[in-house]
Amino acid sequence: MNTGLLKRGCVQVYTGNCKGKTTSALGLAFRAMGRGLKTYIGQFMKGQYYGELKSAEMVAPFIIIEQYGKDTFIHVQDPPLEEDVQMAQRGLEKAKNAMYSGEYDIIVFDEINTANYFKLISTAEMLDIISSRPEHVEIVFTGRYAPAEVIEAADLVTEMVEIKHYFEKGVPARAGIEY
Repeated sequence: MNTGLLKRGCVQVYTGNCKGKTTSALGLAFRAMGRGLKTYIGQFMKGQYYGELKSAEMVAPFIIIEQYGKDTFIHVQDPPLEEDVQMAQRGLEKAKNAMYSGEYDIIVFDEINTANYFKLISTAEMLDIISSRPEHVEIVFTGRYAPAEVIEAADLVTEMVEIKHYFEKGVPARAGIEY
């Protein structure tokens, strides 16, 4: 059951073209756990192994992560493949059910902005999540390309802006840092 510690939840958006959006959401979940809050993280377009999956297992039931994507990097087409749309839509239903369950204080819709950009989730569906969320539930939308309407409806918007990135010097993604 919901801990009841949050009297009023807000809507947060982490967007932009630099590293750190999912990491910020995970940091929020970790901080919330320290106050007894429970977080559900639904990862759109992700099915690969990331270090946070093992970490979440270690701290369950305070942080739960489910993935709604293929176990390979998604190559989205326009129009997207029906399989990708179906995976995203099933994930959307799972995340919404978690939001309405009363079991979680925070729901992170990880990479939902990107799923919207690739036409797997509509902007109207995202706005419906915002307008129908229980008052005491905090929601977080992450991913590049946040729609303007979602930015307008949110209470907090953070844009990750790349100033410098070691990838440009040939440093590949590293286990435990990027994944």
